[in-house]
Amino acid sequence: MKLFLKGERCYTEKCAIEKRNFPPGQHGKTRKAKLAGYGLQLREKQKVKRIYGVLEDQFRRYFEAAERTRGITGATLLQLLERRLDNVVYRLGLATSRPQARQLVRHGHFLVNGKKVDIPSYSLKEGDVLTVLGRTQKSPTIGHAMEEVKGRGIPAWLSFDPNSMTGRVSSLPTREQINLPVQEQLIVELYSK
Repeated sequence: MKLFLKGERCYTEKCAIEKRNFPPGQHGKTRKAKLAGYGLQLREKQKVKRIYGVLEDQFRRYFEAAERTRGITGATLLQLLERRLDNVVYRLGLATSRPQARQLVRHGHFLVNGKKVDIPSYSLKEGDVLTVLGRTQKSPTIGHAMEEVKGRGIPAWLSFDPNSMTGRVSSLPTREQINLPVQEQLIVELYSK
C-alpha cells in the first residue's frame, strides 16, 4: 500500500510501489500473504507508525494519552498524531514529505506563537499560529514544496496565508478530515489485549 513516505515522488511513476509491489525474496511473486487477527492489527499499527515517523515507545505514549482522553480512542489517537508540529508543517505544504518537515522543524525554521520551536513532536492546539522564519521564507526547499502542494490542498482544519507565510490551527481535526487509509479500531484492539 502506498504510504506516501517519499513525498511527491509517490505521485509519479518512480514510486517503488508501482515498480515492485510484491513481498521480498526469491518466491515473493508467488507467495500468498495470509493475514488474520493479530497480523492485521499489527499491520495497521505499523502503517500508522511509518506514516507519521514515530517509534514504538512514543506511539505507545500517544495511545495511552488517547485512552485517557474522553471520546473514541482510535479517532483521538489519530488526532494527537495529526497535531504534531512536523505533520502540520507537511499538511500546510511547507515540506514535500513528513521526514523533510521533521528536518526543517529540527533545524529551527519555524515559530509557534512567536517562539522558536525545534521539537517535531510539539503538539499544536486550536488557535496556534505557525510562522516561517524570515530567512527561511525565501528558501528554495520551501518554495519547491509549496509549488508541489497546490494539487494536494490544505486540510479544512488548517488555514495558510502564503503572503505572510503563516499558518493557523483553525480547529482540531475530526476523523472525517483525516484522510488516511487506516482502520484505527484494529490498533485499539491490538493494544487492549
